[in-house]
Amino acid sequence: MKKAFLFLGVVIVAAAAGGATAWTVGRTAGSRVEYIEREVTRTPALGSQFTAYQAEQYPDLTYAAENAVRAVVNIEAVQQVEVQRSRRYDPFFEFFGFGPGGSRDGEPLRQERRAGGSGVIISEDGYIVTNNHVVEDATRLRVKLNDGRTFDARVIGTDPTTDVALIRIDASNLPTIPFGSSDALRLGEWVLAIGSPFDLQSTITAGIVSAKARRLDVIPNEFRIESFIQTDAAVNPGNSGGALVNTHGELVGINTVIKSSTGSYIGYSFAVPESIVRKVVVDLKEYGVVQRAMLGIRFQPVDQRFLDESGERLGITEPGGIWVASVEEGGAASEAGIRKGDIILSIDGVTLGEGARLEEQIGKHRPNDRVKLSVKRGDQVKQFEVTLRNKAGKTELLTKEDVDVIGVLGGRFADAGAKLSRELDIEGGVRVLSVKPGGMLARARVREGFVITHINDRAVRTVGDLQRMTDKVLSIDGVYPNGRAASYTFVE
Repeated sequence: MKKAFLFLGVVIVAAAAGGATAWTVGRTAGSRVEYIEREVTRTPALGSQFTAYQAEQYPDLTYAAENAVRAVVNIEAVQQVEVQRSRRYDPFFEFFGFGPGGSRDGEPLRQERRAGGSGVIISEDGYIVTNNHVVEDATRLRVKLNDGRTFDARVIGTDPTTDVALIRIDASNLPTIPFGSSDALRLGEWVLAIGSPFDLQSTITAGIVSAKARRLDVIPNEFRIESFIQTDAAVNPGNSGGALVNTHGELVGINTVIKSSTGSYIGYSFAVPESIVRKVVVDLKEYGVVQRAMLGIRFQPVDQRFLDESGERLGITEPGGIWVASVEEGGAASEAGIRKGDIILSIDGVTLGEGARLEEQIGKHRPNDRVKLSVKRGDQVKQFEVTLRNKAGKTELLTKEDVDVIGVLGGRFADAGAKLSRELDIEGGVRVLSVKPGGMLARARVREGFVITHINDRAVRTVGDLQRMTDKVLSIDGVYPNGRAASYTFVE
């Protein structure tokens, strides 16, 4: 009893000295949030030091972690890659018809390369979502479940513009992660990143949502949609395609990018939001192709940099919204009456402050969907209803027979530009920056630097022209940098 009174006296003295002691051990009713105490030291203004107990609230992440980890898998991707052939003479290989370094004369030397990543099971019958860059160019995929079982997987579809892919394994009654809402995520909210960094399967890290709608220009596609969720949860190589989950164990994003000069985690990681992932997955399952909606504009966010560089010239004095730099003729915006110089303030009530937010909102929709735009024109704010269109400028949904020409060709492309067009005496074209193995360009032995001027006898002036094409590629015409014209015909 004396000890109890002595303890009470210490508490009273501490309170009188300017401190506070809070005891809130336990759980809130109907919640999974647990309160944990931590001992801290304070220095009051009078200069005396004392120790007090400050209760701080931390979420109990065990429920989310233990349930979500069961549905996160490790993915091994096997690729066939060309390697530099050795010029060392070896009579053994030559005797059997092989060239230097062990390849047959005239044939490139190829070897297997293995890469690792992660994926998330989203249905009991074996559908798994991951990153496009995890499965891209893979000749074989091997999936290892959290319980140790392994399966071969096949690619259902990919979307390079969002870096999302859908694969499937032949299994049933699998654990899954339900979709949550990335739109409902708040800054400072706790999240978990689950994946297989450095081949360490089922690794869980925690952090908070640091920012939303980040654009990094890291997806190598001109028509990329980047509106990343930024977190400070530790993500490293191998985490790509893994789950970002909230405290309820719901999928709110797919971990994709590390912002680092070393290639490893140094404080920032980024995930594709669930709103985009869910739409891409549904499209790939239902249509076999992503139904990409287009607004048909080029734009710049009206931020401080824009105001400093162009604000005075354009008569724009306040930040906010998206400035329309150009409107594609015959596109959705053009048909609705949007003009160059307009400032789009919101889409369906969602305020626009950066380009990534615009891309995300449009990326949720399909061709023929209608969206409402609030647009500032001069001193007036007008309302427009816009019917979105597909990449070919039509309102119809695409089918499996429609072709992603850029994906089929297999390469990286850029506009030829005015200077090169003058040198080659052409009216524009698309320059081949690199050739990917397995594509039509690789099979036709088209070399880097080739400028495509026609596909199927249709003029190709810009990369946008390639993007809008949906017909099967039967012929390619163009010119090499030395002026030599070349034509390639593909037999069905």
